[in-house]
Amino acid sequence: MARNDQRRSALADAGIRVLADEGARGLTHRAVDAAAGTPRGTASNYFPTRDDLISALVERIGERLSPDPEAIPSRNARPPDRALFAAYLRDVVQRLSADRHVSLALFELRLEAARRPAVADALGAWRQRAFQEDVAFNGASGLPGGPTEIALFHYAIDGLMLDHLTVPLDTGMSVDAVINEFVDRLLR
Repeated sequence: MARNDQRRSALADAGIRVLADEGARGLTHRAVDAAAGTPRGTASNYFPTRDDLISALVERIGERLSPDPEAIPSRNARPPDRALFAAYLRDVVQRLSADRHVSLALFELRLEAARRPAVADALGAWRQRAFQEDVAFNGASGLPGGPTEIALFHYAIDGLMLDHLTVPLDTGMSVDAVINEFVDRLLR
């Protein structure tokens, strides 16, 4: 079959919605076809196995969470300081918040990874690569903080997003205030 990247992306996007709305147990080829509005069997033509489908979802989540390449040069023109580090954190939170399906699907995959080694392999490789890219970007940009601070950043953002997407604590703090406080404490 000829590769149709648009159809593949549309099916992966439908899979992300299914995963976010129904959880890992609801993620079937048939459910993806229904969510995408494609004939039955289309998803299995593109992703023959469940592991292929999961790998495609991980890849698509990565694409959808990638920063806007046009926004990077304007930020790179700024001096590397705490304020710029905070701006990058805000950008990450904004991208994670832009479509809750993407973030919820990512959390669903992380839970499924605890039960299925194939999911852990696909998701773990992607997460490790993203972490290494973040460390390299931070260093190349001259931003404060090294691998430990970037790891702490990942842990904090994961917790913030899980809270924000599920049953948030009523702390009276805005997301911006949380990020400012986090940056101040992390980079003391």
